[in-house]
Amino acid sequence: MKMTGLELLQASAAGLILAASISETMGMKGMEVDRGRVVIHARADSRHLNPLGGVHGGFAATLLDSVTGCAVHSMLDAGIGFGTVDLGVKMMRPVPRDQDLVAEARVTHLSRSIGIAEGTLKDADGNLLASASATCFIKQPKAAQV
Repeated sequence: MKMTGLELLQASAAGLILAASISETMGMKGMEVDRGRVVIHARADSRHLNPLGGVHGGFAATLLDSVTGCAVHSMLDAGIGFGTVDLGVKMMRPVPRDQDLVAEARVTHLSRSIGIAEGTLKDADGNLLASASATCFIKQPKAAQV
C-alpha cells in the first residue's frame, strides 16, 4: 500500500519507519506534521561549523529546505513526488551551536505542477534566525503504458 505524503511523514515522526538519513546529519530530533504544516526540531553541533567556528549558513539553508519540502510533501497524494527547484534564504542572526532550534513551514500554494512553502528558523526563545521561501516541482506519475 502506498502512503500519502502526510501518512509517510507522520509514520516517520512516530518512528514507525526510518527517518531520512539527512535527519541524523542535521541533528534533527523530532518532527510535528499536519497537512500543509511541518515543524522540525534540531540542534547544530560541532559537525556544522565553518572555518571560523560559527555554525555554517548551509545548516540553516538545509534545515529550511527540509521543512519547506516536507510541508509540500504533506499535501501530496500517494505516488506523487516533488523536488525543490528554488530556495531563497534570508539570515537574520547567527545560528547558535548546541541549542534547541525550531524550523516551521506552511504551504502557501499548491497546484498540479508546483508547491510553494514559507519557513522560519527560530531559537528556543522564539528569536527569528532565518526565513525561506521554497518552490517545489510536483512530479506527477507517468501515465500507464498501453
